[in-house]
Amino acid sequence: MSILVTGGDGYIGWPTALRIADRTDDRVILVDNFARRGWVEEVGATSAVPIMSIDQRLAAAEESLGLSNLSFIEGDLTEKSFVDELLTVHEPRAIVHTAAQPSAPYSQINGERANYTQHNNMQATRNLVWGLEEHGLTDTHFIETTTTGVYGAPTFPIPEGGATMENQGERDEVPFPAMAGSWYHLTKSHDAANLRLANKQFGIPISDVRTAITYGTETEETREDNRLKTRFDFDYYFGVVSHRFAAQAVAGYPLTVYGKGEQRKPFISLEDAVEGLAQLALADPDDRPDDLTVYNQVTRAISIVEMANTISDVAQEFDYDAAVKHFENPRDEDETHKMEIENEKYMALIGEQAQDFESGTRDILTTLARYEDTITAYEDRFLPSVLED
Repeated sequence: MSILVTGGDGYIGWPTALRIADRTDDRVILVDNFARRGWVEEVGATSAVPIMSIDQRLAAAEESLGLSNLSFIEGDLTEKSFVDELLTVHEPRAIVHTAAQPSAPYSQINGERANYTQHNNMQATRNLVWGLEEHGLTDTHFIETTTTGVYGAPTFPIPEGGATMENQGERDEVPFPAMAGSWYHLTKSHDAANLRLANKQFGIPISDVRTAITYGTETEETREDNRLKTRFDFDYYFGVVSHRFAAQAVAGYPLTVYGKGEQRKPFISLEDAVEGLAQLALADPDDRPDDLTVYNQVTRAISIVEMANTISDVAQEFDYDAAVKHFENPRDEDETHKMEIENEKYMALIGEQAQDFESGTRDILTTLARYEDTITAYEDRFLPSVLED
């Protein structure tokens, strides 16, 4: 038996593969084409944490964690012939699909990047679900990390699944409307629709895991060996807001909050994200849903200003003077939006939150303090224009 983890060289995919391999005797096969490394280099950035080659990573997993059931296959999931061979040879019982171009800003650079992002992300997903149908593998549990970004920022509580629509006195549950705000986020809206269709037409059990903004540098497994560390992006294109704020603190700059900064965003720690994906991948067929199930992969919503204040407070423990400063907001957004998002099904998977934002921030700054020279050398990649000389 085998489990595939696509995007197995990535920020979430790599530690997820380690967690799964540690809990099963099944062969865990990582699939990647190393595109993320290329995208980050293309925008003139780098991972703060040195990333080992895949061979070094696999060797460390066996030496430090005793994992001899990890394998790696290099290939492009947008190539149907590659996907066909992958599924024919390995016949996975589960696929954790974390492979995608994940950056909204990257997808917005120009039409070429927008086209690339949409082709790359949607073609890979279509090839995988159609491959399962065409190779008689419709019992395979397909788990995809989409994004909470498909919801936009509605004023009502976001459900964990569909929405209820009422018209002329009749009510029915319908798919949540695509309210994505970038060409990247729209790929995940399309994926969500395609996954729904694949479940309806092919009967594939599907878990649509809508991933929140993910923070942190460590999981239980990556702490064991420096060669096992996952990547940490802190630039404008691939670094999430909490990681960029942490980089500003390390580089000696204030944390920039636009406007009031009271708008809340959904967050989850890397540890809690990995745990949920592992639980789904290892679920017994008799216990997992046979239908399509949506999970909001979020532990809580945090306001931008609360996040900045927390990072500022923790930074003082590391002797970084990182004051929070408010600037006029150049964006057209509700600075007081109080996002509410349901997460009961996801919390049932992980049991309880393993890492809160404060402890995650402490992990981040512990890591970045080791690589302060890298942060300062690339500060032009993350500093907002209001701080530029």
